[in-house]
Amino acid sequence: MTTRDAMEQFLDRCEETMGIARYHLTEGSRQGHYHDVEYAEAMQMLEDRYNELMKMYQYANSQQRERLHRMRLAIQSLQNEMTLLNHH
Repeated sequence: MTTRDAMEQFLDRCEETMGIARYHLTEGSRQGHYHDVEYAEAMQMLEDRYNELMKMYQYANSQQRERLHRMRLAIQSLQNEMTLLNHH
């Protein structure tokens, strides 16, 4: 089982990463591809959080798994948006 503090810290890191990624998504849609490196780094950060999430899921209890599942869906949705914008 994952400790409550570890879970909260991880979910906070996910939210922070998603905030950074949303910023780059917004900037990317406004400015085109002037910041490709930062955009790619934000996408990689999301992928890293996703991979960490899948590892944490193995050790989570049912309540924690529900929270992780919602976070997984949010991360995947943002990844999809960024991927679609990145290929325009």
